[in-house]
Amino acid sequence: MRIAYLFGSLTRGGTETLMLDVFRHAPEHGLDAIGVYRKTGEYEQDFLNSGIPMFKLTPGDGKLNYLLSLRKLLLNNQVDIVHAQQPIDAFYAFFACLGTKIKVMLTLHGYDFNDNKASKFILKYIISRTDRNIFVSKSQLDFYVKRFKLNPVKQRVVYNGISFSKIKDVFDKKAIDELQGEQNIKKELNLSPDTLLLSSVGNFIPVRDQMTLCRFANLLKKQGVDFQLLLIGKRLDFVASQYDDCVSYCRENDLLNHISFLGMRTDVPQILAQSDAFLYATDYDTFGIAVAEAMATGIPVFVNDWEVMSEITVHGKYATLYKTKDERDLVKKFMLFLKHKNDYISKAQLAQQFVRETYNIESHISNLMQQYEF
Repeated sequence: MRIAYLFGSLTRGGTETLMLDVFRHAPEHGLDAIGVYRKTGEYEQDFLNSGIPMFKLTPGDGKLNYLLSLRKLLLNNQVDIVHAQQPIDAFYAFFACLGTKIKVMLTLHGYDFNDNKASKFILKYIISRTDRNIFVSKSQLDFYVKRFKLNPVKQRVVYNGISFSKIKDVFDKKAIDELQGEQNIKKELNLSPDTLLLSSVGNFIPVRDQMTLCRFANLLKKQGVDFQLLLIGKRLDFVASQYDDCVSYCRENDLLNHISFLGMRTDVPQILAQSDAFLYATDYDTFGIAVAEAMATGIPVFVNDWEVMSEITVHGKYATLYKTKDERDLVKKFMLFLKHKNDYISKAQLAQQFVRETYNIESHISNLMQQYEF
C-alpha cells in the first residue's frame, strides 16, 4: 500500500517538522510513501534527503493542468491513498482522483478561526467528502464534528509524534556538560550563571499569545526576580504586528534586558535543556508540539488552560496550568515554583516519562498506519 503525502510548502513549521520525522522513520515501519509539494521552503532539502521520493508540482500553469499532472503522478506511482496535510490539497486530490480507486484522507492541523471566505468554502466542501479525516486531539475532533455535523465513523484522532532522539535530556548530565562550550546560551547572551532562564518556542502567528508572556515578565520583574525570558520564533510579514507589538511593549516597559527575541533557532533542544522552566501561551493550538518537547526535556512547564493543553497534560497532572490570558495567575503559580522547586522538578520527571511513552514518533506512525486500513 503506497501513501502519497500532499504538502503546500516545505517551510519550517510544526506540521512540516512532524512529517519530516515521519519520512525519516518510514522505512523502519514499512511505510511506503512519496511526497508531493507545491512550494519550496527551508525544509525542502531535508525532505529531499529523507529517503522518501519527493515530487514538486505547482499550479502555476493553471488549476486544470495541475489536477491532470497530479492525477498522472498518482497513477504512475501506483498510489493507493492520498493523505493531504491541508484542506486545499485534499480539495485538489478529490478532483484529481475522481474515477480512480484512490482514497483521499485529510489531517486537520489547525482550526478555521482566521480562514478567509475561500478557505472556509474549501474546508466545508471537502471535509465531508474525504474518505477519512484525522485530528491531532480529541478536543479538535469534537469541535469539527459539531461544527460540520460530520459522520463520527469517518473521523479519527492520531496524536502528533516527536522524534526524541533529537531532544536533549535535562537530567542527562553528560548532555548538559556538552552544552558548556559554544552552545551555552547564557554565555551567548552575556547572562550571569545565576540568572533564571525561561524559554518559550513558537512563531509569532495568531494561534499564539506571546503578549501574555511579555506582561508576565513585566510583573516578574517587579517581584525582583533575576530572569531572562527567551522567545524563540520568527516574525512573519503577513502578521508582523504580533511580533512588533510585543517588542514595543517590552521597550515601553523597560523589559529588553529581561526578554530576548531570538528568532528562528536550530538549537532549540539545547536551549530547552539549559532552561529552568518553559512557558507557553496559546489562543487555539490543536496539539502543542513545543509543549510536548519541553515536557520531554524534563523541565517544569507552564501553559494556559486552553482545552487541548489540558488534554495533552492530563488536566495539569504533567504541567502547571494557568488561566488563559491571565498573567497574574501565571506569576502567582510561578512564584510557588520558585519556593518549591524540588516538587516541580519531580513533577517534570514524571511528565518526561509520560510524554516519551505517549507522544513518540514510533507510536504516531503505528497509529497512522492503522488509519490506512479500510
